[in-house]
Amino acid sequence: MRFLVEGADSNGGAAVFECTIPAGSAVPAAHSHDGYEETIYGVEGVSRRTVEGEATEIGPGDALCIQRGAVHRFDNVGAEDAKVLCVVTPGVLGPDYFREVAEVVKSAAGAPPDRAAIGEVMRRHGLTPAPPA
Repeated sequence: MRFLVEGADSNGGAAVFECTIPAGSAVPAAHSHDGYEETIYGVEGVSRRTVEGEATEIGPGDALCIQRGAVHRFDNVGAEDAKVLCVVTPGVLGPDYFREVAEVVKSAAGAPPDRAAIGEVMRRHGLTPAPPA
């Protein structure tokens, strides 16, 4: 995860970050956000975004806009890592969200992370966890 533009850099207009999705991974839990759109642009490899139950493969040069309120998740079922560029408009999501999630995962010491704690972090940063399927 590498932030290229934080909300404060754009007067709140946008946040832009690169995200590497390791091969064989599925993160994060399905969620939505009511305060911003998230546009995904494929840079390397192929990842999959599932939005409102419809899966879309995102490879280099592909883009997908996830509208406010749409339940979505992402994964990488391929054999190689994938990299995407994420643009959040307005720029209300920042690096603190990812740091806090990483702390919850780290505190699990290899066990599954505490879903309730992850949910609290998500809600604090404008993400709404979807009910379990």
